[in-house]
Amino acid sequence: MSAYGVINRPQRTSYLPTTLWDSSRVEPDLGIPSFVTIHHIDRAAVERGQSGLFNYLHSIFADEVDKGLTYPQEDIKDPTAFGAYFFGGDVLIAITGKGDPPAIKSEERGVREIEQILDAARHGRTWEECVAGFYYVKPNYPGRSSHICNAGFVVPPSQRGSGYGRILAKSFLHYAPALGYKASVFNLVYNNNVASLKLWEALNFTRAGLIPKAGRLRRQDGEGEEYVDAIIFYKSFEDTEPDTR
Repeated sequence: MSAYGVINRPQRTSYLPTTLWDSSRVEPDLGIPSFVTIHHIDRAAVERGQSGLFNYLHSIFADEVDKGLTYPQEDIKDPTAFGAYFFGGDVLIAITGKGDPPAIKSEERGVREIEQILDAARHGRTWEECVAGFYYVKPNYPGRSSHICNAGFVVPPSQRGSGYGRILAKSFLHYAPALGYKASVFNLVYNNNVASLKLWEALNFTRAGLIPKAGRLRRQDGEGEEYVDAIIFYKSFEDTEPDTR
């Protein structure tokens, strides 16, 4: 719950189209390039037929929280707490693929839309094998400021180092405005998260402020805890085009 209480977003009656993104990762066994598809889901979609997906996403996020380096929560092992936090808004999930990519249905402003359901993208694999990352998008403020969104991103440890974080970030610049948001604010990007700082700056986010000693985080060397500053990032979605490079 935020300082404003529970912030509700409108219930979805439909989902945004799946999109196709190039990946720089090359499969070592085949020597062929791979790609990523991004799928719009919510709690209802997961519960209707994606066996094990909620539990997998929960386990990855709970492990990330336990590390004490990137998120402010100290414990989110309770599935109900995870569901309320992460699935309190819309969720986008990235699925890896290789070989011939799906046919492009339409392309606008560099974003390629395809017709592919999540099960088809999964192609019989476990979630551990195919989930490249995931993120939520939800209002950062209630009511009169609910047109400004917030998002939280996770790349499973086994998938890191392949450029998937950048793909998630670029897809966010497409999906957030498509969901009706006019701008985005990231409240707490800790100074220790150097990769994240560089990524948002490369995508032309503005440093809107600095919060001294915003997080009591675990030290990188594992020896105790320390207070870390955080950056507030802002980006307007009006009159901007997504960076699809």
